[in-house]
Amino acid sequence: MGTEGDTFFIAHLTWNEVARRIAAGNPAILPIGAAAKQHGFHLPLNTDQVQAEWFAAKLAARIDALIWPAVTYGHYPAFVAYSGSASLSSSTFEAMVQEIAAGILRHGCELLFVLNTGISTLAPVERALEQLGSRKVSHLRIYDGPRYRHVREELCQQSHGSHADELETSLMLALAPGLVDMARAEASPAVPRDTPGRLTPTNPASPNYSRSGSYGDPTLATLAKGEALLSAILDDLHEQVDALLLEKARASPARAKR
Repeated sequence: MGTEGDTFFIAHLTWNEVARRIAAGNPAILPIGAAAKQHGFHLPLNTDQVQAEWFAAKLAARIDALIWPAVTYGHYPAFVAYSGSASLSSSTFEAMVQEIAAGILRHGCELLFVLNTGISTLAPVERALEQLGSRKVSHLRIYDGPRYRHVREELCQQSHGSHADELETSLMLALAPGLVDMARAEASPAVPRDTPGRLTPTNPASPNYSRSGSYGDPTLATLAKGEALLSAILDDLHEQVDALLLEKARASPARAKR
């Protein structure tokens, strides 16, 4: 027996079912989330992929979208010193996203949402989509909405952070608690700037030293914080997606009346 997600992820469908739903006007979602990127001692390497597919499934259920397989390799240069972490060059990653998105549009999809869970991937994805020159594509940034920023400012206790930290760990406690080992969570030392360079697990003299790979303090994470952050992200995504769907419907009144 399949799961509810089987009806949205194209990997679980036949090609003619995908074609039928594209012809019916179903939107497409392309999740981007690393599957080989360290997330401290307490989270698995596929943390970003888990988040990307979770948010994609929530959106798909709301708007009856088709979800393409996640892009699990990307441009993550800050983490390559940690075993298992992989990073493509910015140009390679950009070209890959552009080609995948172009292929989705060639099948006739009328609207494509590229759902991005990264930070270092934001600029390459933006460039890739700009090169497509299509108004049918929208870049959804998970951590960029006004509600999320407001809740983050209200709840965040750590002095610094942006990776496997208080916020990301709280999110994972809310959406995939079985993947979080809070007993192994370890804070990183503060660094002398907001965004560190390439983190190192082996050089305590470096300003970018983090033994665990976390950047921030995941020990401050809680389920309650995660639930609040999760709700804010979903509200931000829903508002952005609903606005784009309304714009599309206004531009295509004949289809909207079906």
